[in-house]
Amino acid sequence: MLAAPTLVTAAELAPAPRARADGLPSPDVTRLVDLNDVMTAAALPTSGLITVEVLRDGTVSFALPRAEVGQGITTSTAMLIAEELDVPLERVRVTLADARPELLFNQLTGGSNTTVSTYTPVRVAAAVARHRLLRAAAAEFGVPAGELTLRAGTVVGPAGRTLGIGALSGKAAGPRTQEVSVDLKPRERFAVIGRSHNRVDARDAVTGRKPFTMDLDVPDAEPTMVCRPPTINGTVGSVTNLDEVRAMPGVTDVVVISTGVAVRARTFGRCIDAVRALRVSWRAGTAEGASDASVLRQLRAAELPIGLPTPAPSVEGEFTFHFRSNSALEPNCAIADVRADRAEIWSSLKSPIVAQQTIAARLRLPVGAVTVHVTEGGGSFGRKLFFDATLEAAEVSQKTGKPVKLMWHRADDSRQGRVHPMATSRVRVTYAGGTVLGYRQRHTTVATDLGHGLGELFTAMAARLPVGDVGFSQTFFHLSQSMPYRFGADSRLLNETGRGFNTGSMRNVHSPDVTCARELIVDRLAAGMGRDAFAFRRDFLRDARARAVLEKAAEAGDWGRSMPDGTAQGIAVHTEYHSAHAVLVEIDCRPETVGRRVRDGVAGPRVTRAVVAADLGLAVNPRGVEAQMTGCLMDGIALALTSGLHLRDGHFLEASWDNYFYTRQWNTPPEVRVIVMPPTTGEPGGAGELGVAASMAAVACAYGRATGTMPTTFPINHGTLSFEPKPTVPPVPPSPTDGLDHVR
Repeated sequence: MLAAPTLVTAAELAPAPRARADGLPSPDVTRLVDLNDVMTAAALPTSGLITVEVLRDGTVSFALPRAEVGQGITTSTAMLIAEELDVPLERVRVTLADARPELLFNQLTGGSNTTVSTYTPVRVAAAVARHRLLRAAAAEFGVPAGELTLRAGTVVGPAGRTLGIGALSGKAAGPRTQEVSVDLKPRERFAVIGRSHNRVDARDAVTGRKPFTMDLDVPDAEPTMVCRPPTINGTVGSVTNLDEVRAMPGVTDVVVISTGVAVRARTFGRCIDAVRALRVSWRAGTAEGASDASVLRQLRAAELPIGLPTPAPSVEGEFTFHFRSNSALEPNCAIADVRADRAEIWSSLKSPIVAQQTIAARLRLPVGAVTVHVTEGGGSFGRKLFFDATLEAAEVSQKTGKPVKLMWHRADDSRQGRVHPMATSRVRVTYAGGTVLGYRQRHTTVATDLGHGLGELFTAMAARLPVGDVGFSQTFFHLSQSMPYRFGADSRLLNETGRGFNTGSMRNVHSPDVTCARELIVDRLAAGMGRDAFAFRRDFLRDARARAVLEKAAEAGDWGRSMPDGTAQGIAVHTEYHSAHAVLVEIDCRPETVGRRVRDGVAGPRVTRAVVAADLGLAVNPRGVEAQMTGCLMDGIALALTSGLHLRDGHFLEASWDNYFYTRQWNTPPEVRVIVMPPTTGEPGGAGELGVAASMAAVACAYGRATGTMPTTFPINHGTLSFEPKPTVPPVPPSPTDGLDHVR
C-alpha cells in the first residue's frame, strides 16, 4: 500500500521460473526460456511502480504502461482488476500511462507479452486494495474483517449494513507506504476471468466516439505533412520554390527536415496541395537502384551452408518471402508542441520510453522536460514500436516554433515506412524408415530493425551498434523459434544482410516465414514416408498441448474428407510463447474460382473454410482471443496468397490499400471457427500474434495439395501482379489520395 490520500496499491514480487509441461530434454532453447520469459523477467523489478487506485466516486483507476492498439488489453486488464477487487467491470477505468523512464523495461508493448507480464502484478495490486478496503470497513462496523464480504463494489457487513468502496477509499489509505501480504483468488472462484466479455471500448469504436491521436484538440496544432523522396531514405538536396509554396493559400510554414520538406497548413487538403507543388532535388537513398531481383541475389549469396548431402533419404526445399508492408489501418501520426525549454508529444507508441529519450536527445532537452502521452492507436502489430512520425513532428515543431498535428499519407507508410524484410529459407530433412534423423533450416533475411530494444534507450542503442545489432537479432531469433517436432538433430540458423531498408518487427516477426517453410517440408516428408499429413504431425509432435490442438482442428475440420479436384485441405501447427496453435483450412484453386472477376481487386485461390484451435493457457477473455485468432487467420491468408510489396529502382510500387492486397471480403473464408481450448495451465500464454504462422502455413500446404505443386514464393500471386499503366475509359482525374505525385 502506497502513501496517498486515496487508496493506492501496487505489487512487489519475486521472480518465479515457469515450469515446462513435459520436462523432456531438448536442444531447443525456447523449452528452457523464450523471448516472452525474458520480457516478463525484465518487467518484474519495476512492477511495484504500477498502481491501482480506488477513487472516491467508487470507480477504480489504472494507468496501463502498454499501448492499446486494438488488441483488447484495456478490456483484459480491467477484467483482472474487476476479478480481484470484486467490482463491476464497467467501474474499472483503464487508461494508458505516459512515458515513465523509471519503469525501464516495463513499458514495451510487443511479443504477445502484455497479459503474461501484467497478469500477476495487476491482480496483486487489486487484491491489496481489496484487503485494505475490508479492514477499513471492519473498523467502521466494529467487527472482524472475516465477517465482511465485498461484492459489486460494496462491502456488506452484519445485519445487511453496506459501505461502498468510494466511501472507504480515504479511510483505507494510509500516510505511509507499507507491505501487505495477500492471497489471490483461486481459479475455481473466478467469475470474470475466463469468461467472454465484449470490449469495453467497442461501442465508442464503432460509433466514432473513441479518440485517436488525430482527434485530439491541442491548441494551435495545425495539420502537417511531409514531401518525401522518390526512393527509400533519400534526402533533400535543394528546394527551388520554397517562397512560392509558403505563399500558397492556407500554408503557414514550409521547412526542410531530415526526412523531407514539411508543410504546415490550415487543413490537410492545403498540405497536400503544397506538397505536390514543391520542386525538390533529391539525393540518393539507402536502397538506390535496388529491386526484388537484386535483393534476392544478395540474400542467396548470404545463405549459410546447410551441409553436404548424406546417403540417407532427404526432403529439401528453398523458399522466397517478398517484402510485406507493416502499415496499420490508422495512418502514422503524432502531435508535437516543442518550446525552448520543454516539449509535449501525443502519439500511439509501443516503446514510449525510447521515444521520449530519443526526442529529448534530438531536441537537446533533459528527458524530464519531454512529456510523452501515449494515445490509443488504430492497429500496429509491430509498426508502432517505431516512432518515425513522432520524431518528425518534434523536429517540425522545433523548427517552426509552433505546435503541429503531423500525419503521414498512406503512400508515405507503404513506400517509406516499415516493412517485413524479404527473406529466403532453405530446409533439409533426412530420414530412414520411420525415423527422422535430422532437421536443418537456414533462414536468411534483410536485416530486421530491432532498434526499439527492450523498451529503453540502453538496449535500443545496443541493438543499433555494428556488433550489438547482430547479437540482438540472433538472440531474438533463437528465443522465439521453437521446434515442435521430434526431428532428431535440429539446427536452425539465421543470417541477415542488407541494412538499407526500413524494416520492423511485424506481427509474429520471423515465425510466419520460418514455420511456413517448415510445414511445407513436413507435408513432403510425410508423403515421402508414406504417411498422412495429419497423422505424421500428431505422431512426431513433442508435447501433449500441441497434439491436442492439432487433433481438435482435424476433428472439427473433418480432416481427410473427400473434396473435388482443384480443392484441398491443409493443416499446420505452431508453438511459441507457452501457447500452441493448429489451423486447418480448405482452399479452392479451380480455374473458375482463380479467374473470377473482382472489381479493383485480385481474385486468385480462395480459402473457403478455416478452423483454428488455440491453447493459450488461461484465456483471460476468450472472446478477445477469438477476435485475435480471426485476425491472425486473415493475416496468414494475406501473407500466403496476396500481400507483398514490389521493389523497383529503389522504391516500392504499392501506395495504399487499393493496390496492396491484404485479405479482402472476396477471399475471406465464409466459414470460420475458432476453438479456444480449456486451460491446461493456470497462467496465460501469448495470444496476439501467434496464430499468423500456423495460418499462413496451413494455407500454403492446402495450396500445394490442391495444385499438386509445392509453392516456393510468397505471396503466391507476387509474380502475377502488374503495375504497368492501364488505359482508363473514360479518363479519371487524379484523386487527392492517389499516392501523391511527388513519390511517383
